[in-house]
Amino acid sequence: MDTVFIAIIFFTILGLVCSVLITIASKLMFVKVDPRLEKIRSCLPGANCGACGFSGCEVYAEALIQGDASTNLCPPGGDRTLNLLNQILGVNEGALTKMTAIVHCLGDSLATPDKFEYIGIYSCFAAEKFYGGKRSCSFGCIGFGDCMHVCPNDAICIENKLARIDPRKCSGCGVCLNVCPTKVIALEVAPVHVAVLCKNTEKGSIMKDKCTNGCIGCTKCVRACDADAIKVSESLAVIDYTRCTGCGKCKRECIKKCIH
Repeated sequence: MDTVFIAIIFFTILGLVCSVLITIASKLMFVKVDPRLEKIRSCLPGANCGACGFSGCEVYAEALIQGDASTNLCPPGGDRTLNLLNQILGVNEGALTKMTAIVHCLGDSLATPDKFEYIGIYSCFAAEKFYGGKRSCSFGCIGFGDCMHVCPNDAICIENKLARIDPRKCSGCGVCLNVCPTKVIALEVAPVHVAVLCKNTEKGSIMKDKCTNGCIGCTKCVRACDADAIKVSESLAVIDYTRCTGCGKCKRECIKKCIH
C-alpha cells in the first residue's frame, strides 16, 4: 500500500514539474505571430494551385506579410481577394492580370486516330509513358481527363477524347498545366481573341497523316497578318500576343482551320 502511495506522489510531482517546464518553455520560445496573417489566410481561396509563384496559399500569405510578394498574384481569388489583401496590408497594388488556359489541340477522336489499343490505367500521365500515348499525334491531347479531375472550377470537360476549357469558368490558376503530360495546355493573358490550336512541330507532310486538324506550316497565316504577329517556327504557326490585334485574318486564311 505504501509503495502505491509513493508512486502516486512521485508521478504527481513529476507531472507538476513537467507542466511548469512546458509553461516556461512556451514563454521563452514564443514566436510572435503577425495578427494580419490569419486575416490573409482567410482571404485566399485555399486552392494551393501555385499560380502565384509560391508552393501554396500558406507560403504566399507569409511572403505577403514579409513584403516579398505582391497582392495581385492570385488568379483564383480574382479582384475580391486583391481588394481584401490591399486593405489588410495597406497597399494599392495594380489590377490583377486575368489569365485563361487554352488547350492547343483539335485532335479529337474524329481527327486523330489511335495508333494502338491502350489497356491500362485510365490516366493521361500513365498512357503517355507508352510511346507517347495511344493517339497518332504524340504532341496532342491524350483525352483521359487528368486536367478535368484537378480543375477546381469545373471549367474542363472531355468531348470526343479532347479536353475543352470554358473560359467563363477558368480562373487561370494553372493547375491543369501541371498535370498535362504533353504540355498541350498553356496560360495566356485573357481575353484571347485568336489561338493556334495545335502543338505538333513535325513537318506538314508527316503531321497531316496523324491529324486532319493540325497545322502544316504553310505560312498563309503569316502572309495574311498585317500586324506581323504570327510566324511559323518548326513547322508550327505561333502568335505573338503583344502584336496581335484579333482581326481574324489568319483564321480565315488557315486551310486546316486550326486557328480559332
